[in-house]
Amino acid sequence: MTTPGPDTQARPNPWPALPLDGWKETYATLHMWTQVVGKTRLALAPMQNHWWQVTFYVTERGLTTSAMPAGNRSVAVEFDFIDHQLYVRTSDDLRASVPLRPQSVADFYRAYMKALRAVEVDVRIWPVPVEVETAIPFAEDTRHASYDCDAARRCWQVMTQVHRVLERFRGQFLGKASPVHFFWGAFDLCATRFSGRRAPLHAGGVPNTPDYVMHEGYSHECSSCGFWPGGGLVDEPAFYAYAYPEPGGYSTSDVLPEAAYYHDGLKEFILPYDAVRNAAAPDDALMQFLDSTYVVAAELGNWDRKSLERASSSRF
Repeated sequence: MTTPGPDTQARPNPWPALPLDGWKETYATLHMWTQVVGKTRLALAPMQNHWWQVTFYVTERGLTTSAMPAGNRSVAVEFDFIDHQLYVRTSDDLRASVPLRPQSVADFYRAYMKALRAVEVDVRIWPVPVEVETAIPFAEDTRHASYDCDAARRCWQVMTQVHRVLERFRGQFLGKASPVHFFWGAFDLCATRFSGRRAPLHAGGVPNTPDYVMHEGYSHECSSCGFWPGGGLVDEPAFYAYAYPEPGGYSTSDVLPEAAYYHDGLKEFILPYDAVRNAAAPDDALMQFLDSTYVVAAELGNWDRKSLERASSSRF
């Protein structure tokens, strides 16, 4: 009898469990750490439409800022969730790192700024978080100090799967579309499609965020979808989809799969992560959600689908 080798053994579910209750303290801390680094991107990267210059990107090991200009040099910062290190690297091969371990936001902030100085990058940031109800300045935040390596790695593993499917979804659209990117303000991985028309002025009102940020972010009609670990009105990890402006009839439309629903408080369609994770074909379940919510937005919003989509790109 032949014993299966490592290449023939059953692999673990590539969509790992990520119950919010099991890592909410680490999640809250990691959210603030990403905001610390994100503020660097905001300070260094040239402005792009909808604030696309501030986002992170999923890598084979974690999340990266990608290259940012620093004078006539470039610097990139990466959260590595395999080594559990934050790496700072420059185009002239200067390097520094900060260990990802249980430590307060205040300690992480000081260590990170020291790492930037070590690679001779001088940057001034506004050291206060955004898009959160309670905005504790980074240098004073000793409340958030948890880091569970396994949970952080599982969150990143979820993002690698979501990123893969969102890239497939993005490839079906010929019109203006965002990259698949991570917004550290809300800690979500998302992709957005645009009709090509300007949108009405956004009302703003996001906690600890200037209204002009939302005005720029939602300057044009869009249909957006993504993943976030949950919190607030949704106490579990979930996929979301929304349209801005929301067309009439959107909230009562039928979307797939069956587990998806419209959340009146968020004004978004929600699909619990576990409904995808436990599906017989997770990729297909997620694509159903992405496709069907987009089609509802595009049809009710009178988008020019013939010009914006690849032929036979949608199954709805």
